[in-house]
Amino acid sequence: MTAYTTDIAVRWSDMDAFGHVNNARTVTLIEEARTELLFSRAARDAGAGELERGLVVARLSVHYERPLRYTGAAARVMLWVGRLRAASFDLDYEVSDGRCGQRVATAQAHRHRTRFPHRLPGRRR
Repeated sequence: MTAYTTDIAVRWSDMDAFGHVNNARTVTLIEEARTELLFSRAARDAGAGELERGLVVARLSVHYERPLRYTGAAARVMLWVGRLRAASFDLDYEVSDGRCGQRVATAQAHRHRTRFPHRLPGRRR
């Protein structure tokens, strides 16, 4: 899979008392980008339509590099499949400040297709 890039709106309410986007809200930006990818027509056309039924996040790791501040610009989120196994896969993420392009966080999510691991058929892999 080539990298998928999308712009996700940063809201004024995403900020915390320190004047930057709260770390938990950054995870929400990542989730919104993943959801947009998996529910897109391109994903369904590529055979990933069954993934719409849900994915179990077994592990999420986020490395915050610098604060993301509300500027009115969207955050840019890039994601791609980092590691692919028979019944699971990792999605790697990079979150950037949409105004200046500076990377603010990276993340990796280890996912299973359902609550119990099942082999991913070839077309979906």
